[in-house]
Amino acid sequence: MYKFLFRHVLVKLDAEWVHRRAIEVLEFAGRFGWVRKQAACLVKRPEKRFEWPLKDNSGTGKEQRIYGPLGLAAGMDKEARAVPMWDALGFGFVEIGTITPLAQPGNDRPRLWRLPEQRALRNAMGFNNEGARVAARRLKRLRFEFGNSLVIGANIGKNKVTPAEKAPSDYRKVTRSLASLVDFLVINVSSPNTPGLRDLQAVSSLTPIVRAVQKELQLQDLESLPVFVKIAPDLADDDVIAVADLAVKENLAGVVATNTTIKHDLGAGGLSGEPLRERALEVVALLRSRLPEDKTIIGVGGITTAGDARAMLEAGANLVEGISAFIYEGPDWAARLNRELTD
Repeated sequence: MYKFLFRHVLVKLDAEWVHRRAIEVLEFAGRFGWVRKQAACLVKRPEKRFEWPLKDNSGTGKEQRIYGPLGLAAGMDKEARAVPMWDALGFGFVEIGTITPLAQPGNDRPRLWRLPEQRALRNAMGFNNEGARVAARRLKRLRFEFGNSLVIGANIGKNKVTPAEKAPSDYRKVTRSLASLVDFLVINVSSPNTPGLRDLQAVSSLTPIVRAVQKELQLQDLESLPVFVKIAPDLADDDVIAVADLAVKENLAGVVATNTTIKHDLGAGGLSGEPLRERALEVVALLRSRLPEDKTIIGVGGITTAGDARAMLEAGANLVEGISAFIYEGPDWAARLNRELTD
């Protein structure tokens, strides 16, 4: 039914308009426990939960459990609006964001396009979000209602108007607002839609950002909070290795690989989905060859089937994330994959 609706109705509508309406519906539906239970039943969400592989930061001593290794990648729910419904739909964890210190509108529209023939998405959103304070208020409400049962990560970035030399301050500000409310942080220096952001992937620029985030965590007595760096698939292999070495040197939890690619001729923005799969696998395998076993890799890019996810896990990822396939496959996609992966 969903695929019929998608082919004959949704593809004819503006992609960002549909995205916004979908988030609004999921946000409203997620307020009601009986709706969440019905949704979980309809998609056949896995019944069994498995131990979350990263350290619990809640301070409660309660073990965190997830439905499976597949989580929702950043970009789908930028402002933590629909987290309870993502859980009901069977995602093991949710990465919100990207969140910046101050609210910003993002780039001019149109800035989101579907490519059904490639089973891909192209976006030039530009970190549109309501800012760290608003995100923190939503996360506080979620923690009050759901406690530690939802595994939530925050993807953090800098504001567009912030010059590169002041980027560490922006990342620290977002950390200050969100660190105590999430289960992990992802330093995003790889979006192609904020001018100059990808230049921050260079180790010389990335190191001060990582240390600024860690300094803030120390002040909050949250040194154990897992911190990741998210990198682009377009990095040269030597640069991927350099980031892996930085993760070890600075004691990061690991790396999220990969963001969208700009190696296409379709116009502005980054491409995600199936065209990214091959390179994402290569980057994950390269990272795994360089990182020790105690470092976590979250593999992202081109995952549609359980076989795709297994290939990513076999390449060296500990967890996987997706967005594009959810758009094309429908609401039961995450639950179905996590059932197959955990079986």
